[in-house]
Amino acid sequence: MSDEPKATVSAGGGRTGLRRLVPTWRWALGATMILVVLGCGVLVAGYLLVSIPPANAAAAAQTNVFLYSDGSQIARDGEVNRENIDLAQVPKSVQEAVLAAEDREFYQESAIDPKAMLRAGWNMVTGGGKQSGSTITQQYVKNYYLNQDQTLTRKAKEFFIALKLDNEVSKSDILEGYLNTSYFGRNAYGIQAAAQAYYGKDVSDLSTAQGAYLAALVNSPNAYDTEAHPENHRRAVARWHYVLDGMVKKSWISRGERDSMEFPRPGRAKPATGMSGQRGYLVEAVKNYLISNEIIDERRLAAGGFRITTTLDPKRQKAMSEAVDDRLMSKLDKKKRKVDKYVRAGGTSVDPKTGKIVAMYGGIDYTQQYVNNATRRDYQVGSTFKPFIFTSALQNDAKTQDGRSINADTVYDGTNKREVISDGHGTDYAPENEDKKSYGQIPVSKAMNKSVNSVFAQMGVDVGPKKVKQTAVDLGLPEKTPNMPDDGSIALGVATASTTDMAEAYATLANHGKRGRYSLVEKATHGGEVIELPDRDVSEEVERRAADSTTAVLRKVVQGGTGTAAQSAGRPAAGKTGTAEEDKAAWFAGYTPELATVISVMGQNSETGVQKPLYGATGLERVNGGGFPAEIWGDYTKAALEGKPVRDFDLKTGGGAEIPSTTPPDSDEPSTPPTDGGPSTSGPPTTGPTTPPTDGGTPTPPPTDPPTDPGTPPTGGLEGGNTDGQNGGADNGNTGGPGGDQGWQGGNTTGRPASAARMTELPEGDGT
Repeated sequence: MSDEPKATVSAGGGRTGLRRLVPTWRWALGATMILVVLGCGVLVAGYLLVSIPPANAAAAAQTNVFLYSDGSQIARDGEVNRENIDLAQVPKSVQEAVLAAEDREFYQESAIDPKAMLRAGWNMVTGGGKQSGSTITQQYVKNYYLNQDQTLTRKAKEFFIALKLDNEVSKSDILEGYLNTSYFGRNAYGIQAAAQAYYGKDVSDLSTAQGAYLAALVNSPNAYDTEAHPENHRRAVARWHYVLDGMVKKSWISRGERDSMEFPRPGRAKPATGMSGQRGYLVEAVKNYLISNEIIDERRLAAGGFRITTTLDPKRQKAMSEAVDDRLMSKLDKKKRKVDKYVRAGGTSVDPKTGKIVAMYGGIDYTQQYVNNATRRDYQVGSTFKPFIFTSALQNDAKTQDGRSINADTVYDGTNKREVISDGHGTDYAPENEDKKSYGQIPVSKAMNKSVNSVFAQMGVDVGPKKVKQTAVDLGLPEKTPNMPDDGSIALGVATASTTDMAEAYATLANHGKRGRYSLVEKATHGGEVIELPDRDVSEEVERRAADSTTAVLRKVVQGGTGTAAQSAGRPAAGKTGTAEEDKAAWFAGYTPELATVISVMGQNSETGVQKPLYGATGLERVNGGGFPAEIWGDYTKAALEGKPVRDFDLKTGGGAEIPSTTPPDSDEPSTPPTDGGPSTSGPPTTGPTTPPTDGGTPTPPPTDPPTDPGTPPTGGLEGGNTDGQNGGADNGNTGGPGGDQGWQGGNTTGRPASAARMTELPEGDGT
C-alpha cells in the first residue's frame, strides 16, 4: 500500500491548499470582461464629459521677460507673428510636404494613434523622456485648444477632444487649422508667417523644396534653422531629405523631381528692433539653454508667460562689450578695407566655482548680425586645444615612445615637419610648425609657450587620440563637438567648439579639475509655477594634479609666451592662444582663479555666410590669438574683477609641472607680434604643396575662398578635406591606417575618414 499523500477534495468538490489561490478560468474571464466594460465606460464618459473648448487664449502668445542676475531687465519678447490663410492658398506640394514630415497617413487614419500614445505615455511614466505620439489632429488640438504641457492630464484631454473633432470637422479643416497654428521658429506661427520669415514670400509662392524645409522645421524649429545655428546645417539637410523621401514614397513627387532639388537656403532672420545690440544674442542663448537642456519645451516657451532670471551680470556684460569695442571694433574701417567688413567677435565668461555664465558677447548687433558668435560651433579652436592634450597625458600617466613619463619637463623633438612615430613606426603624419621653424629638443612647457605643432602632434599619439578626446569631454566640451576626431589630427585643434564650450572647459581647469553642470538661468517661473532647474552636481572629472599642472604651464604662456597681452588684466592668469586654418579665427582662452573667459575673433562674409581669412584686418598683416583676443580678454578681466582682491592660484601639481612665481620670467620671445602655432594642416599632410602657416609670422597671400556652404564646418579643418595620407595614429599609439578627411565641399575620394564626428540622417519625427 502506497504511503504517498493523496490530493484531498472538499465535500463540495472545491480545491484545497495552494491551488485555491490560483484563479479559475471563469474568474479570469470575468475579471477581464469587467475591466473591458470599465474601460469602455471611462472612454464613453470621457467622450461625453470632455467638450471642445474655445480656442486657447495662449494662441495669442504672452510675453516672456528676461532679467539679469540683479533683477534688471534684459528684454521682453512674445509678440505674435501670425496670419491665418485658407487651405486653398497653400500649394498642394507644400501640404504634402507637411504630411510627409508629420503624419503621412493623415487622410486615411483615425484622429488618434493608440500605439504611439501608449508608447509616449509609458515613456513619461517610466522616466524615459518626453516623446510625442500625436497625429496631426492631436497636434492641432494641442496648439489651438490646450497648451504645450507634457502631462498625462493634458494628453487625456487631447485624446477626447481629437476624437470629437474628427467626428465633427473635416480633415481639410483640421489640416488648415494645423497649418495656421503650428510654430515654425523665428516667432512665426502658421505657415504663411513662416514663408515670410524664412523666404520673404507668401506661402502660395513657395516651391516644393522650400515647402519641404518649412515642413522639416515643425519637428524642431530651434534645431533646424540653419541661419541661426550654422553648425546644425547638416542635421537640417538630413531632415529635409527625409521629408522629400517621404513624398516620393507616397508618390506625391517623382524620384526625378526629388533628385533635381537643391537645398533651399532660407533668408536671414529679421529680429525685432527691441532685440538690438546684445539683447537679442542673450535672449537667444537663454532660450537655447532652456530648450537643449529640456527644461522648458520649445513650443511652450514660444507661447510665453515666463519670467526668467539669468546668471548674466550686467556689470560684466557691459565690461565685455566695451572691451570688444575699444580693442577691436573701433579700429575697423569698412570703407577703407574690405576685410574689415568680415570681422566678428564672440566671447563667454564663466565663474569656475559656481558654473554660472556671467557675460557673453554675441556680435555687434543682433538685428545686423543674427548668428550668436558666442554659441556657434563652426570655427576651429586651433591651439587652444593643446592644453587638453597635456592634461590628458597627466590624467592617463602617458609615456613617450621611448618610455619616459610625460610632464612639463619632458623633452620632445620640435623639428619642423617631424614625422609622428607610433609604436616605433612612421605614420606619414608630419605637421608643420609655425613659420616652418624648427626648435630641436624642447621641453613641453616651452613647447606650449611657443605652440609647437610637432611636439603636440606626437604627444597626442603618445597619449592616444581617444583618450585625448575623452579628457576634452571630461573638461567640458560637448561629446558631439563638431569635427573633434579620435585620430592624430585632434592635436592641432581642428574641433569647432563655441566660446561657451571652451570657457566651460577652461573653467574646469581653473577649478582644479572639478566640474558641474554649467548654467545660464538662475530662476524661471510661469505664473505661480516655479520651473525646476538642473542641479549643479559637482564632481572631480580630471585629477587635480593634472588640472593644476596644466594651469602652471599656462601661467608661463601668459608670463612669457604667446599670451603676454593678457597681462594687462593685472592679475595672475593662465591662458592659451590659438588660430584657425587660414587665419579665419583667432582665439584666447584664459582664466584667473575667479573667472574663465574665452574670446574669439572670426572672419565671415555677412552676405554669403562664407568664412573669410582675416589677413589685413584693421591694417595689420594678420590677426592671431595673442593680439586682439588676448587684449580684449585683458581689458574685460580687469574691469570684471575691479574692486575684488587679487588672488593667486592655489596649485598642487604633484610634480607634473613647476609652479611659476608671480613675477613674469625673462623671455626670449619676440615682443610683437605674438604667434600661436595653429594648425598648418588638418592632420595628414597633402601630397601637393604645403598649406601655408596660419598662426602668425610673415603672412602669405590670402588664399582663394572655396565655395563652402555657410555654417558647414569642414571636417578636419580643411576647406574641402585633404586627399590622402595617414591619420597620425589611433588610440594607444597604434597607427590608424590609410585615411583622410572627407570635407563637406569637394572632399577626398580615398582613405578612411579621420573624423568620428559624423552626423547621420535623422529618424522620422512625429511632432511634439
